[in-house]
Amino acid sequence: MKTRTITGLVALLVLLPIVWYGSWPLVLGTAAMGVIGVSEMFAMKKKNFWSLTGILTSLATVMIIVPTTYLSFLPQGIDITTVFFLFAMTLLVMTVLSKNDFTFDDAGVFLLAAIYIGTGFHYFLQTALFSFRMVLFVLLLIWATDIGAYLVGKQFGKTKLAPVISPNKTIEGSLGGMVLSVICGMLFIQWYNPLNLSIPMVILLAVLTSIVGQLGDLTESAYKRYFGVKDSGKILPGHGGILDRFDSMLFVMPLFQLVLAIFNIN
Repeated sequence: MKTRTITGLVALLVLLPIVWYGSWPLVLGTAAMGVIGVSEMFAMKKKNFWSLTGILTSLATVMIIVPTTYLSFLPQGIDITTVFFLFAMTLLVMTVLSKNDFTFDDAGVFLLAAIYIGTGFHYFLQTALFSFRMVLFVLLLIWATDIGAYLVGKQFGKTKLAPVISPNKTIEGSLGGMVLSVICGMLFIQWYNPLNLSIPMVILLAVLTSIVGQLGDLTESAYKRYFGVKDSGKILPGHGGILDRFDSMLFVMPLFQLVLAIFNIN
């Protein structure tokens, strides 16, 4: 717990100033986290990250993450959709050229990895470029869910939420996390509410963030169990890897932007 706490504090002291400053350091830092996430996926799959496949997957992920202004070097008429299609076709062709040493299963995993990691960090970046405090709002909802689920689950948890995937999580804990997320969201908008979010909208965002964040956590638990690993990586002592630390956020950030778009909030 001590190592976990120290690592968390150090990570915040590094991450928050970069998010606050924004601009190219934020874009570069976010892209770097995306590439590290890809390397963790390769490690779990027991594939060589320092290979053509690893380089292509990293490039595809970064191109999803960065704003379109950073892709102005692409020829006219070529967009990220076209580039990603070429990436997918290249992976499929490599299953033939490698004589199935690189399989369709590998191609599918790395395609999903680029979409999953790239999209999550893209919307983290979009939210951060909009407002430092808006990132804090979303992260607060995620952290409140984690803390509430842990405290309530430890004290009152009896009914297993997903025993095969994550035996320690309980339905009671999940509900506790949801309630604390709503409370923290309501308190936060008293301090910062640039989008003029109504109370019902904050409650909706908090509940959806809590649910989707927990699904992101469970999803990561599921593929780690599938790959037979405890942590996705070791870059963050006490926390594991980038995917361990940002599993909820990778699901929540796209949802957050989607809800704002659906309700035309900007």
